[in-house]
Amino acid sequence: MNSKTQMTNDHLANLFEEMADLLELSGENAFRIRAYRSGAAAIQGLNQPVQELLAQGFDLTTIDGIGATLAEKSQVAIETGVIPALEKLRAEVPTTLRDVMRVPGLGAKKAMKLHQELGVMDLPSLKHVCLLGKVAELKGFGEKTQQSILQNIDIVAKAAERLPLDDADRLAESLRTHFSTCKAIRRLDFAGSYRRGKETIGDLDILVVSQSPETVMDRFGEHPDIAEVLARGDTKMSVRISGAFQVDLRVVEEACWGAALQYFTGSKEHNVHVRSLAKSLGLKVSEYGVFREGDDSMPIAGKDEESLYQAIGMPWIPPELRENRYEFQEDLKQRLKDLIETSDIRGDLHMHTVYTDGNDTIEAMAQAAIDRGLEYIAITDHSKRVSVARGLDDQKVLEQWAHIDRIGPEYKDRLLLLKGIECDILEDGKLDLSDECLAQADWVTASVHFGFKQSRQEITDRIIGAIAHRSVHAISHPSGRLISRRPAYDYDLTAVIQAAKEYGKCLEINANPERLDLNDLQAAAAAIAGVTIVINTDAHSIANLDLMKYGVQVARRAGIAKKQVLNTKTAKQMLGWLKQHKQPTG
Repeated sequence: MNSKTQMTNDHLANLFEEMADLLELSGENAFRIRAYRSGAAAIQGLNQPVQELLAQGFDLTTIDGIGATLAEKSQVAIETGVIPALEKLRAEVPTTLRDVMRVPGLGAKKAMKLHQELGVMDLPSLKHVCLLGKVAELKGFGEKTQQSILQNIDIVAKAAERLPLDDADRLAESLRTHFSTCKAIRRLDFAGSYRRGKETIGDLDILVVSQSPETVMDRFGEHPDIAEVLARGDTKMSVRISGAFQVDLRVVEEACWGAALQYFTGSKEHNVHVRSLAKSLGLKVSEYGVFREGDDSMPIAGKDEESLYQAIGMPWIPPELRENRYEFQEDLKQRLKDLIETSDIRGDLHMHTVYTDGNDTIEAMAQAAIDRGLEYIAITDHSKRVSVARGLDDQKVLEQWAHIDRIGPEYKDRLLLLKGIECDILEDGKLDLSDECLAQADWVTASVHFGFKQSRQEITDRIIGAIAHRSVHAISHPSGRLISRRPAYDYDLTAVIQAAKEYGKCLEINANPERLDLNDLQAAAAAIAGVTIVINTDAHSIANLDLMKYGVQVARRAGIAKKQVLNTKTAKQMLGWLKQHKQPTG
């Protein structure tokens, strides 16, 4: 292996995704294209670098989704930094056509036709030929398609403008309220990646049952935030809201509500597997229902999702699990029985107050926790390294804890108030507060806030050093990422997971929608390894305590059970856990 070649899992997965796109543009068969997409997904889901696995002699073909061809190409890519077959495709097909094929209404075949007949290479050249009117003259396109392309080019160019989950929630609630006065609507729900709880969404799908589609679409068009109506048909309408964000409305018959909801919820990979199972039973599944092969006259199921899944011999699958990861495994029934719910959460072990950069007092946060039915909270203000947040030194931390000791009895039988701290892991690997100070805490969560540009080994060593510290209970937002704003720092997650398991420490799913860190794949890897997960809001205000549902959603997407999450314990159980994990000083 060339020692200069460093091939991360993300890099390798991106190469296979590019191969899939270029093969699709080349007109390759769907089976081969799907193989590369499945391989990319499998590689992204690994909790250990492929480069390390191959160095250990691991057989990649034992991983679901990776066949002999992809295993061989992975080996070549890691040894040389390139995949010859991909280089050949790049010479034959402009890679910039990948953007063109993503313009709504185009796809691979039309993108290649535009390239071959009009010389389209990328989005700017596509826009140019549209403005010249040349696309409208092409067979199979026309004026309507040309106008649609012009409208949608900017949407693709601004694809990075995805909505985080909390913003998507606000938009969905706004739309639900807007439609509430439309008496023609008999049923309404949201589908797509929003319903599956993905960390950001690129568009929003609304599904409606109504006997009067025109009335529903008229009402949709009256929403005050609509910037433009992109398309309107008999039962479907697409609009652009708040700049580049697209919302699609579909009106369906009540008889196929469940089938349509299942189909448009996805994921694509989940639906492919569902259709495959149906076919093995002599059935066909579509957005219109479940039919016997060769007989489309009468659906045998599909009025609701439960009947659709039952028809193919499965229980109803929660939307968060529909990613073709865990839902088709043999342990499904037990997984569904144990899957964590927001109502399982008993406490919150990461929050900030006016002592540092929080907006509310300890007392206000305590009362808000009681109002939300929590049994315990830990006050974890910043340590002094985070000076921008007025972080606390040893003396000020002890003063805060004395304050908590004074008011704690006031909450007897209502709330267990724990003395905590979010202690920085410094660039030299030390913790930001003295051992003597930390030893007096009920709960210590350690974090990296600075030194993101250190080497992979340095950051990994810092985190593992904190895990090994006798007073630390958890690592908060382990990757340090801020979604769409700041990438994760480079660290060895596998090594961190192993250390957390060895020392009996927790890794956090930070429920703030800007973080969601650990993410679903990372959280799954940690839980499978036997690491205890803790889900916290990192609240900086009373309102932030309501973010817990987003962290639970990440855990559900990871297939995590209630028993694998620390703060599903009762207050009494939590005290017992803390006592058991109290390390002797010295």
